[in-house]
Amino acid sequence: MSDNKTLRAPQDSSRIAMGEDYEVEYWTQKFGVSRDRLQQAVNAVGNSAEAVERYLRD
Repeated sequence: MSDNKTLRAPQDSSRIAMGEDYEVEYWTQKFGVSRDRLQQAVNAVGNSAEAVERYLRD
């Protein structure tokens, strides 16, 4: 079964896939940050959505 890229939510909501534009759009809206800020967070703590959320809150 292939990824349906028209879906707004990520297929695996525990991970952030920066290479997928639809996922980046979802996470930037969810966290209220820019793509650059999201990338900075992923670079700092990895692609775990939980870890990124904690990082962005601090």
